Amino acid sequence: MKRPVLQRLALSTLPLALAACAVQRPPAAVQAPAPSAWHAPLPHQGSVADLAGWWQRHSDPLLGALIVDAQALSPTVAEAGARLAQARAQQTAARAALLPSLDAQASASRGFNEQVRGVATTAQAGLQAGWEIDLFGRNAAVADAARERLAGAQAQWHEARVSVAAETALQYSNWHHCARQLQVAQADARSRGETARLTRESERAGFTAPATAALATASQADSAVRAEQQRLQCEVIVKTLVALTGRDEPLLRSQLAAAPPLHPPEQLFSIDGLPAQTLAQRPDVYAAEREVAAASAEVGDAQAQRYPRLTLSGTIGRGLVRTAGVQATSNTWSIGPLAVTLPLFDGGRRAAQVDAARARYDSAAQAYRAQVRQAVSEVEQALARLDSTARRSTDARRAAEDYRRSFTATQERWRAGLASLVELEDARRTALASDTAVVALEQERMAAWVALYRAAGGGWTPEVDAPAAQTSTQATTTPPSSSH
Repeated sequence: MKRPVLQRLALSTLPLALAACAVQRPPAAVQAPAPSAWHAPLPHQGSVADLAGWWQRHSDPLLGALIVDAQALSPTVAEAGARLAQARAQQTAARAALLPSLDAQASASRGFNEQVRGVATTAQAGLQAGWEIDLFGRNAAVADAARERLAGAQAQWHEARVSVAAETALQYSNWHHCARQLQVAQADARSRGETARLTRESERAGFTAPATAALATASQADSAVRAEQQRLQCEVIVKTLVALTGRDEPLLRSQLAAAPPLHPPEQLFSIDGLPAQTLAQRPDVYAAEREVAAASAEVGDAQAQRYPRLTLSGTIGRGLVRTAGVQATSNTWSIGPLAVTLPLFDGGRRAAQVDAARARYDSAAQAYRAQVRQAVSEVEQALARLDSTARRSTDARRAAEDYRRSFTATQERWRAGLASLVELEDARRTALASDTAVVALEQERMAAWVALYRAAGGGWTPEVDAPAAQTSTQATTTPPSSSH
């Protein structure tokens, strides 16, 4: 009597013993090197506005509209949206593996029965259920990996939007500064043209040597070439914006012409003193972190495949038989069998899969650490550029003003016959270079702000989900609640 009792006790404790042998995964979170504070100076001590409202700081509705159009048209965002839809589908499939499956079955037949020497009709209908008891957490590990990759795909979708927004803003800024450079070049061309006209009149009157007149004419032609080159650069930027946004080119040109001047903001958004808080805003860093967690779950999946699998099935049905006018029905049900699949020999395939999963985990961890280092570097570089442009801006403007005054004074002396044309051209060239440098410095500062916006994550936070995507088209055209 004691032996059956012991057998039943052993069988009842077997699931607990198997569960105690559940596989161990490597850490889902790894440490990444992040300095305790930024080494580059923070603009305005990191004060002022919210990063998510970056574009609204410009008070330029055209910029925000261009960004929306570019994001809706971008193939990068579309591809990220398709990957997001795939990740959602994979998560649904992985979750389904944790639940029982239920299938309906039906069959019917009609034929001659020799025993009763008549036609017999047989029909059956029923339900068949199956369930894999996830003792070692294999299906749970697959579901965890799918969940982490879905979170990473959402972050990558936001990263694509941030990249498109930054590129559009940069091109928009480039057009504004190119237009200003064109104004400088055209003003210089007009000034040189007037000088050439006066020089030719002086030559005809016999007061100016032909060589001096030729110098004035050459200077006028040279300025016309520079103005045309600058105009070409502006044309290229307009066509780049057309390609980015898909807008009608004549309409875009009229909108750009009516847009207010764009100046580098003195204040834009705040950067926390701790890099960890700022880097958490970067969707690429978050996606890399989720990939580490997914790889950790896949190690658990690979390990669990080396252990037994336990499946339980069951059926319920109803049958009908009609022969020679006699009809009989029957109901059937069964629970079982409880099947155990035990891996015995596979030539080392499952062990190799575990090694491969661990190698992928190590690779994901290294990629995550490298992504954090890259993020720190990008933020530091953007901060350094901002600091440098701020330090140069005052001196650059002062130099431009003084060179402009020097040119005006030299021009007056030249008209009075107290300065040579060579002196005038030298003063003009210096003034032109300083005016061009001021505009270029403002463009550099704006580019540094855009780079810092992108390096700081573009206002994305893990709490803000991408929109639900039943189709990849919806995923790429529906804007999230956060502003990029």
